[in-house]
Amino acid sequence: MKDLLDKLSSYNLFNYLLPGVILAILVEEFTTIKLVRVDIVTGVFFYYFLGSVVSRIGSLIVEPVLLSLRFIEYSPYVDFVRASKSDSKLELLSEQNNVYRTFVSVILTVGFVWTYEKGALVLPLLKEASPFLSITLLCLLYLFSYRKQSAYISERVQASNTLSVDTDLPIGSEQEKTFEGSSQS
Repeated sequence: MKDLLDKLSSYNLFNYLLPGVILAILVEEFTTIKLVRVDIVTGVFFYYFLGSVVSRIGSLIVEPVLLSLRFIEYSPYVDFVRASKSDSKLELLSEQNNVYRTFVSVILTVGFVWTYEKGALVLPLLKEASPFLSITLLCLLYLFSYRKQSAYISERVQASNTLSVDTDLPIGSEQEKTFEGSSQS
């Protein structure tokens, strides 16, 4: 088990495992749903999965909502790729940024689970539909995550190709703006 935990990157530890553990503890604290595992081995995998779910919720729901509200703002991706080549701290800052987003997702997910449980008391059909709804929502969550990750990989390849074709391309140049416009279609 120690070898397994040693192999987890800090990103996986802080964006998946830790949020999964916190989610399980908070859900048990505020609802009647039991998520905390006694067996450490299955617990680690279960918490990692829970953390993955809340991380995806953050990526697919929390982040777009905050962007649309202009609560957060991102630089063009090609600028991020260029800056990360010269600023080694940028990857760490991005990782920390994702941790905060994931913790916001944990809090919102606990609130959703609490509300769902209370709603199931009033509408018993919700409790009966829980397995179907859970599987359907998880499937949709990971399908959209797969699509977003594929787009991210494509955008990163395009950014790397753009930077390797002309490494002297100034940030904010007209050529770069053309790249940004083409990646959004």
